Amino acid sequence: MAKIRLATVWLDGCSGCHMSFLDMDERLLEIASKVEVVCSPYVDAKEFPKNVDITLIEGAISSEEDAEKLRKIRKNSRLIVALGDCGVTGNVSAMRNLVGLEAAFEHAYDGLSDHNTGARPCRVVPKQLERVSALHEMARIDYFLPGCPPPADAIYHILTTLIEGGEPAIFDHTRFGK
Repeated sequence: MAKIRLATVWLDGCSGCHMSFLDMDERLLEIASKVEVVCSPYVDAKEFPKNVDITLIEGAISSEEDAEKLRKIRKNSRLIVALGDCGVTGNVSAMRNLVGLEAAFEHAYDGLSDHNTGARPCRVVPKQLERVSALHEMARIDYFLPGCPPPADAIYHILTTLIEGGEPAIFDHTRFGK
């Protein structure tokens, strides 16, 4: 039997969901025997591949780069799981929406910008969208796994259930902010 093609993606978030993924400890070996990790911060994939079975996406959409990645991921993934509260609701990243992009940049880059030109360190910061969005606001998402971060047990449950073709009982394993 062919292995499930698995991808994990980190957009605008803190990487806590990926750390929780690693907290599955020895259960990672069990999962590794059933999947081929085709794209992830854990592997050296430069482009998102085609024909991915399951993609776990951590983080919100805050930049044009994030939005483009999400479009490509949706086009090439059979199932997408919004991983963690940032992917599900926008969470901390979306707090920027309360004050607006300009005010957030002014506060974040105070003292770092060139006050003569107003330039910001744009070589390292992708072009930002005016509003931060949860994943489902820009693409169809198949499953939502809340938590900040979701517990390793919840990630294990959703992954193993989807790998086996079942329907996960997500709220038996996590809740928002848990």
